[in-house]
Amino acid sequence: MPTTIKPGEVNLTTFRYDSETPVRVLAADDQEHILEALDLLLHPQGYRVDKVRSPALVREALASNSYDAILIDLNYTRDTTSGQEGLDLLSQIVALDATVPVIVMTAWGNVELAVEAMRRGARDFVQKPWENERLVSILRTQIELHRALQHAARLEAENRLLRAEGRPEFIATAPAMQPVLETIARVGPSDANVLITGEHGTGKEVVAQTLHALSARASRPLVAVNTGAIPDGVFESELFGHVKGAFTDARTDRIGRFELADNSTIFLDEIGNVPLRQQAKLLRVLESGEIERVGSSRPRRVNVRVLSATNTDLPAACTAGQFREDLLFRLNTVEIHVPALRERREDIPVLAAHFLARYAARYRRAVQRFDPAAIQALLQYSWPGNVRELEHTIERALLMCRTAEIQPADLSLTSPRAQTQNLEDFSLEAVEALLVRKALQRFQGNVSQAAEALGLSRGALYRRMEKYGV
Repeated sequence: MPTTIKPGEVNLTTFRYDSETPVRVLAADDQEHILEALDLLLHPQGYRVDKVRSPALVREALASNSYDAILIDLNYTRDTTSGQEGLDLLSQIVALDATVPVIVMTAWGNVELAVEAMRRGARDFVQKPWENERLVSILRTQIELHRALQHAARLEAENRLLRAEGRPEFIATAPAMQPVLETIARVGPSDANVLITGEHGTGKEVVAQTLHALSARASRPLVAVNTGAIPDGVFESELFGHVKGAFTDARTDRIGRFELADNSTIFLDEIGNVPLRQQAKLLRVLESGEIERVGSSRPRRVNVRVLSATNTDLPAACTAGQFREDLLFRLNTVEIHVPALRERREDIPVLAAHFLARYAARYRRAVQRFDPAAIQALLQYSWPGNVRELEHTIERALLMCRTAEIQPADLSLTSPRAQTQNLEDFSLEAVEALLVRKALQRFQGNVSQAAEALGLSRGALYRRMEKYGV
């Protein structure tokens, strides 16, 4: 588990993806003393620095080695200050490998040259003499993002079982997620019932989709039900169906979700919010494999694998008499706990890049990367809404972005203190969204407790969560 990050403090060395592979940097400058200064600065940081003095030697080094970052000067010929040599070299590097971060440096800094370097693909720009702290910070940020993307690509190649074509995208590079991946790989092909636990927005439904995709039932669709949002009065009708005339509005026969999932998989989300009276009926189906439509006395046999999910502490709920222990035993043949995003911070840059690519394609926006300060802001934020909140944040940032890369201001990530200031400037909807987020954060994502604190029903809170993208 990564080290906890305190507000205002980001230590990117916490987020190492492959500690056995040394960080390798290529530095190019025509002045030997500049190269030696870079080596003296970066060596104590654990970086191996390869030093070259011309664009030709840069190209030669790239032909035979891989690098985590490249530092290049923009002038190599004596008495030349145009920066054209470096700009041409930058274009060649990007053409060879657009993923490796390139930071350009020059003693002749000007706005036009910086803009042109960034336009050609540079990740950042520093002027000599540089500030040591800033240069190290830029390198760390870019290297960590680069390694995260590399690691994600390796996982895709090595974990074909979980990444087969047509299966759900399941991004997990953090050490805290490895037990989840291993358990999915083991139990996915079976028919075992699985209980998926974790805070709201951690990706429990994606785990369920992956389990189903790995099973022999994958040719049939997964049937997903948000049991927490079903009113008590129509619970049985929704899950088990009804016959014509069973109640006032039953004008035709209706097939329930369990019948729809026959020979497939049903996913019961928010299972901890099912009322006790309905728990008994759900238990009977799991024990017997038979359902009865409302208004009918004829049992129907179904062959259904049950996956369920909750952010509630079910053992504690059993102790409190709020959840049936025998039902819990039926649901959790295997239990998979999905860590909160703050416990898997290594995944934040990879997930952010994934969501950026998705929404850039959807909205046809030419935004392909993050400003280093934006990555720091993402790593620093607590993410009470977990992966779902991160996804909505990146989508909003893409729509608000006015440059070629996401800036910190585009993310609209603010501290709790800042969120409570100047409420008179907020719209009614903004205040309501803020209260919903704070309530969920206060109760660690427990929807039932948050709804009670806000004076809402669970269904009403779910509708607001969906409305505000929480």
